[in-house]
Amino acid sequence: MTRMPTPEELEALKKALNDALGELRVVRTERDLLKEQLNRFKRQLFDAKSEVSAAHQKDLFFNEAEIEGAQAQPAAAEIEGEKIEVPAHQRTKRGRKPLDPALPRDVRRHELPEDERVCPHDGAALREIGVEVSEQMDVVPQQVRVIRHERVKYACPCCDGGLRLAPKPPQIIPKGLLSEAALAWVITAKYLDGLPLYRQAALLGRFGGTELSRNTLAASVVRVGQATQPVINLLRDALLDSFIVHGDETEVQVLKEPGRKPQTKSYMWVQMTQASGADGTGPPIRLFGYSPSRSTHSARTLYEGMRPGGALMSDGYEPYAAIAEQHRLVHLGCWAHCRRYFNDALQAMPKDKRGPEQLPAQFIELIGRLYKVEADARRDATDAQALQQRRAQHSKPVLEQIEALALQHLHGVLPGSLLGKALHYVTAQWPKLVRYADDGRYPIDNNACENAIRPFVVGRRNWLFADTVGGANASANLYSLLQTCVANGIDGYRYLGALLVELPKAKTVEDFESLLPWHLDTAER
Repeated sequence: MTRMPTPEELEALKKALNDALGELRVVRTERDLLKEQLNRFKRQLFDAKSEVSAAHQKDLFFNEAEIEGAQAQPAAAEIEGEKIEVPAHQRTKRGRKPLDPALPRDVRRHELPEDERVCPHDGAALREIGVEVSEQMDVVPQQVRVIRHERVKYACPCCDGGLRLAPKPPQIIPKGLLSEAALAWVITAKYLDGLPLYRQAALLGRFGGTELSRNTLAASVVRVGQATQPVINLLRDALLDSFIVHGDETEVQVLKEPGRKPQTKSYMWVQMTQASGADGTGPPIRLFGYSPSRSTHSARTLYEGMRPGGALMSDGYEPYAAIAEQHRLVHLGCWAHCRRYFNDALQAMPKDKRGPEQLPAQFIELIGRLYKVEADARRDATDAQALQQRRAQHSKPVLEQIEALALQHLHGVLPGSLLGKALHYVTAQWPKLVRYADDGRYPIDNNACENAIRPFVVGRRNWLFADTVGGANASANLYSLLQTCVANGIDGYRYLGALLVELPKAKTVEDFESLLPWHLDTAER
């Protein structure tokens, strides 16, 4: 006969069962977190990098008018079947775009031979009545040439005391091998086109027939980058005096840095403004600055001298909060970063479960409504005051919905999961995220700064690292000049060519101010 367990044995069995269930819950939770991380890493490796959502989420962003129209009652004219007159409209002409009229033209005239300019009917001579024109784009390969400087010597025929030598214009690199135009070509090819110096050396050797050392190019680029420091200082003064400054940073590797291993990560900090000056009417500026660390001390150095009372747009990295507090700035949060957290959480789910009813999709849909207000304002070209009114009417109610939804689910989701991280990010950054709605001049996100830093990130895939600290600082200066040119619609190659000619002649602050991208004449010299 089976013996009944004692109460003590039953209690021990219950405790063991509870412990096993607890361990099972922990194992399942860890499994789910690991699967989520695995899906995220697989997406980073193999999926498209774009954050454009799937088809059903595109509907959430862009088909609001269709959704609202489907829910609304049809108009009376539609019910009665009346016809509606559609106004005429202009259709864009199809076909390829015309070539730039500013490009030089090589006109090649095609004529009939003399013996064919006779009418086959009556034998009269044909007369020209017009031409039929078509254009093709032609490319002239790089042409390498040598500039030979001949300094004429003069002497007195009567004595030995009148010897004189004609001066040569000052050069950015005295006795340098490359001309100013060649230096501008090398720098533009590396920092705008992402062409490493060893490939440029091969190109120049192929076109010029002379073997050129990569070290010669590198040393020349560093010298030029260091020589442009006075212009960079003026750009930084103008940027730090701006009403709104954007900040971001990315990794860079420097091989020969004293006291550090070559594998140690360093950082390139980016600062930019869409409109410089205290009144926000100046030209846009993009600045890069090298630092061996990502610390608050490094940030303080870069932002030293920033005008109090302005605004700082950044992600949630903590040193930016210290900068905002130190300079009494309005610290703005980035909704693009916030959306990215929820997008990662949604994309880590199995594809058949990424429906609009999922919590991350609900947040993405609400954030999409915020961006729709901004897109409508840009379409209508509204000013800052009108945009502030639109945000008060349309954006602030959506912000209240986002806040309520985040607080409702904050403590019901694992903090270590991607959704948990997204919820904690949005609640921690909430005071910064909602400030943009208080002033129409404030941006909704930091996308402009991320776009400014993207050329550096793309170029880094080609040249991989900087050799020395001096090279990293020089690269930061040259990136700053070229990206500022891009932001102002200025040809970076022509600007550098003109700058390198005029820079050795500059002596005063006024001279250097005349060399800023929007002041210097970049016409052919």
